[in-house]
Amino acid sequence: MKPLFRLLTELSSRKWISRLTGAFAKSEASRRLIPWFAKSYGIRIDDAEKAIAEYRTLNEFFTRRLKPGLRPIDESPDALLSPVDALVTGMGPIQAGAMLNVKGQDYTVEELLNRSPRTVNYRCGFYFVLYLSPTDYHRIHSPATGAIVEKERVKGKVYPVNDFGLRHMKRVLSRNERLITYIDHECGEIAVVKVGAMNVSSIRYAEPLPDRVERGGDLAYFEFGSTVVLLTENGIFEPRADLAVGSKVKMGERLGRLHGK
Repeated sequence: MKPLFRLLTELSSRKWISRLTGAFAKSEASRRLIPWFAKSYGIRIDDAEKAIAEYRTLNEFFTRRLKPGLRPIDESPDALLSPVDALVTGMGPIQAGAMLNVKGQDYTVEELLNRSPRTVNYRCGFYFVLYLSPTDYHRIHSPATGAIVEKERVKGKVYPVNDFGLRHMKRVLSRNERLITYIDHECGEIAVVKVGAMNVSSIRYAEPLPDRVERGGDLAYFEFGSTVVLLTENGIFEPRADLAVGSKVKMGERLGRLHGK
């Protein structure tokens, strides 16, 4: 059955399908699906910034902000924050430029970063793969304070990035559409890689996006469920001892400690 599922996923991963899905989600006709969507995915509507009836489209509800204070920011000045509410589906040291055994597959930082010259900064760094389900809050925040030194949008496919996609499709994190942001923190560089997925009509930066971002500040958002890969430069990060693959994290939660080389 797995080859059949892979074939069906290949056929449904075309960008035009995601564009159609996105167009409907942005139409007023989608508004009537909001209560059903929220109930189906167990979304806490009381956490939303506005009442559910105030959202004009499904996309507007999906990219909702939360009420102030619901995601407290860790106060430790050396903390690397989770940029999203997510499930940790991969984490560990980067070994000679390789992210090993992400759901049974190995990735190279070179592929993930679209062969950027900045790849050298991460050859022996640390990585997190953070999966956002449709239930999750879908805004992406800055994991640390620093200057945005480069941004890149990489064209690609829209394969699913759920458990099936990561296990059975070939290196989807490096093949899907990506929006990459490099942040220069006082301890070193951090790459925030936003990975598109099936039915993600787009990944958008917050507007206005400043040249310098503050920890916990708005960075970007997905217009459907997806994944963020977070990379830290060589030798600047120590992860929390209690975090592991399968852990759930909230935006603003400490992932570990940043330090000088």
